[in-house]
Amino acid sequence: MKIPALLSLFCAASLAGAQPAVKNVLLVTIDGLRWQELFTGAEDALINKEHGGVPEGAQAGLRAEFGGATAEARREKLMPFLWGTLARQGQLFGNRALNSPVAVSNAERVSYPGYNEILTGRVDPLITNNTPRPNPNVTVLEWLHGRPGFAGRVAASAAWNVFVPIINVGRSRLPVFVTLQRSAPGAVSPRIAEIERWMQDIPPISASESFDAFAYEAALDLIATHRPRVFLLALGEPDEWAHAGRYDRYLDSIRRCDRFIRQLWEILQAQPEYRGTTALVISPDHGRGVLGADWTSHGRKIPRSEETWLVAMGPGIAARGERRDTAPLHQAQIAATVSALLGEDFRAAFPDAAPPVSDLVGPAGR
Repeated sequence: MKIPALLSLFCAASLAGAQPAVKNVLLVTIDGLRWQELFTGAEDALINKEHGGVPEGAQAGLRAEFGGATAEARREKLMPFLWGTLARQGQLFGNRALNSPVAVSNAERVSYPGYNEILTGRVDPLITNNTPRPNPNVTVLEWLHGRPGFAGRVAASAAWNVFVPIINVGRSRLPVFVTLQRSAPGAVSPRIAEIERWMQDIPPISASESFDAFAYEAALDLIATHRPRVFLLALGEPDEWAHAGRYDRYLDSIRRCDRFIRQLWEILQAQPEYRGTTALVISPDHGRGVLGADWTSHGRKIPRSEETWLVAMGPGIAARGERRDTAPLHQAQIAATVSALLGEDFRAAFPDAAPPVSDLVGPAGR
């Protein structure tokens, strides 16, 4: 065989070997879920009426349902899929008791700045609150939608309707389901139209957010309809119930989020198009206070509400479980991480974006 031909074969083999094992990414955000519950389970000091808003008659049952002698027992009761599957097959960052800190980079510690940071990889000092103005920044979802092989294969479903401006649907043209949307006849699938009708009859939790079940059911339809390679599912009930001061409902909603993620993951793994080629990345948008007086809140004035967490698993991501003694991570790294998992370089287009998490996409994570 001639040398040029041999070199051509070698280069082709090298390129084939360099192709990412991940072909699809499911990005899930859980609004306002503290790292304390994720890593240590229900906090007994909040299972009371004074600080947790739990009716006296419900406290014993709540302790039986979510309590346990150890953090490991409590967290497995709260999030059985995360600790039964993700912890064994992926990596979890954010347990500050194990020196594995994750934090927001923005100073606001509220949702819109947090989601902008997650999806664009950087802090925008002009986004300081949750005012629903169209995002001037390009998200990794929008950018991937313009890359070869991703056009028409990116979508999102969110419990909070401010995701319409966060993703800037008017510019990005991405298919996005949100709370209380009312689509024109024929503009969405029959199933989405049905979900929209249900939302008109079931009161929302707040003026901008309905129950997570609507976003989950819409996600199933969007995935079946669009066959996305990149999908964002933004769940929000934990934050709503925390703001309401109801620790019992906060815990219930966390376990429901865990169940929705498990069900969606199992549905994807049952399909050849997604089985063995899909990565799962999960993060909150901000943390919360840690005291009985401020666990319900977050923001500039609430100490430690910048503390968050990050979970990921998928092909090529080493199964290292709960991490300890790791370098500090920031949620701004998620955008470039999602891109890098797919073999794309988000920072080539946006150099000011934070770098990907090397433990998930570099040699250290494989």
